[in-house]
Amino acid sequence: MTNKVTPQLVPSSISDVERDTGVAKETLRVWERRYDFPQPLRDLNGERVYPIEQVQKLRLIKRLLDLGFRPGKVIQYSTDELQQLSSKASGKGDAPSAPAPELQTYLDLCKSHQMETLRRRLSQALLMMGLKSFVIELVAPLTTLIGEAWASGQLATFEEHLYTESLTVVMRSAIFAMPQASQGNPGAPRILLTTLPQERHGLGLLMAEAMCVAEGAHCISLGVQTPLLDIVEAARAQRVDIIALSFSVAMNPRQALDGLAELHARLAGCADLWAGGANAALKRRRPPYVRVFDLAGLAGAIAEWRARAAILAAG
Repeated sequence: MTNKVTPQLVPSSISDVERDTGVAKETLRVWERRYDFPQPLRDLNGERVYPIEQVQKLRLIKRLLDLGFRPGKVIQYSTDELQQLSSKASGKGDAPSAPAPELQTYLDLCKSHQMETLRRRLSQALLMMGLKSFVIELVAPLTTLIGEAWASGQLATFEEHLYTESLTVVMRSAIFAMPQASQGNPGAPRILLTTLPQERHGLGLLMAEAMCVAEGAHCISLGVQTPLLDIVEAARAQRVDIIALSFSVAMNPRQALDGLAELHARLAGCADLWAGGANAALKRRRPPYVRVFDLAGLAGAIAEWRARAAILAAG
């Protein structure tokens, strides 16, 4: 028997929950019937709505599923138990270890909404470290920490969005300041960067673009959630050599694999297909037609592409 919603709960619709946790609507309904969780309320129109506590628990469950757990094993655990299990499964011991002091400082700035200070600190770090070190040594671990804080409920969704926007401003400025590769330079691969329609997270894509630009590639970014046919059309119109896609842990792994397979078929060999990110699909079942990269490995991947291009040009 469901209760009517009181305004102060500010619950999420089922579409909001799907978007914010990465758990499909159909899956939420199946879990509700099979496991008696989540337990949605009903709004005045009889539609399912979910209290924030349940959404936070669903985030943790999704993280554990991405690490290989089955829903029947974890769904009945409390939020505290899920946090402990997630820490163990991620190799962090019985309790989450304290982040490095400099990372904690950035996290604290997000929590206290000091976004001007955050952007200034990030810009100073960029100037001191250089773009590649900034991305690998600071932005990547900091973004992981922010994501974990959001998943565990320590950081509100709007605070995570503030971080994303602040970092985007800093990194876009850095990318624009880099020398741009000439379009006619045979040693500069033309790389199209985007995500599949179901992937709305763009920081991984932005980090990959920064690394590619730093390696002298000519980058064309379409942003996130590009339809497959548009990716193919853009690749052909721009005569790109590589299509680089980013996949976050929030995207459904089956959708990731299906999207890659369809894109590969539609491209018909007109461009190489690269993929990066923390999605489980790239760790468990790497499609043979996709080069899976990490940020630190992009320099080597581009160097290998240049070597092959030089051989083809000489032949």
